[in-house]
Amino acid sequence: MRTFAIGDIHGGLRALLQVLNKIEVTDKDTLIFVGDYVDGWSESAQVIEFLLSLSEKINCIFIKGNHDVWCENWLREEDVNPTWYMHGGKETIDSYDGFSMEEKKQHLLFFENMPLYHLDEQNRLFLHAGYTSMYGVEKEIFKENFYFDRTLWEMALVANHKIDEDSPFYPKRIQHYKEIFIGHTPTTNFGKTKPINALNIWNIDTGAAFKGKITAMNIDTKEFVQSDNLPDLYPNEKGRNK
Repeated sequence: MRTFAIGDIHGGLRALLQVLNKIEVTDKDTLIFVGDYVDGWSESAQVIEFLLSLSEKINCIFIKGNHDVWCENWLREEDVNPTWYMHGGKETIDSYDGFSMEEKKQHLLFFENMPLYHLDEQNRLFLHAGYTSMYGVEKEIFKENFYFDRTLWEMALVANHKIDEDSPFYPKRIQHYKEIFIGHTPTTNFGKTKPINALNIWNIDTGAAFKGKITAMNIDTKEFVQSDNLPDLYPNEKGRNK
């Protein structure tokens, strides 16, 4: 049995299919997605439709990202958040052209049922962005931090160069977990096209929303596969490279 963590997708169905083919996924595997399934490339609705079908055959855990929250609100209330619209929402709305009301209701239910984080039997934490409570995710007051916070990752990057796990200054909020897997902040922001490890945190968002790739990582071995760069798979689109 293998478990893979899969980074941000942002409507890039072609890239998602590439990584699933590369890992040769089977019904004995578990797939943990860290959120942001929509917004960016032209196949957001198609990504959700595919994931619904995939979850009927393979054990999947779908964590909610900030873009998923925006899409969920739109599906429920037809509320077009201006920030969302400018950051991939338009492409997501367009991708739903031709989908029936019943199909949209199924997608809404899919979003509504997504957890904000997942903790496995080995005390490994999976979430989209971060949290701020020094007591861990169960004590987090502001639930929006699970899909918006960047301070967890920023703290890890800074501390990674200065302390080791035996230091009394090792950040308390991450001591609760064996490992943490996140997305949300593209590694391409730091000039890296591959996942980045800082302290006990793995960032597997490798910039699929922009000019990067989708990544799937085996959480035990840390081996990973990646798609092609998304602009190469969608040559007539700009994604969020606007």
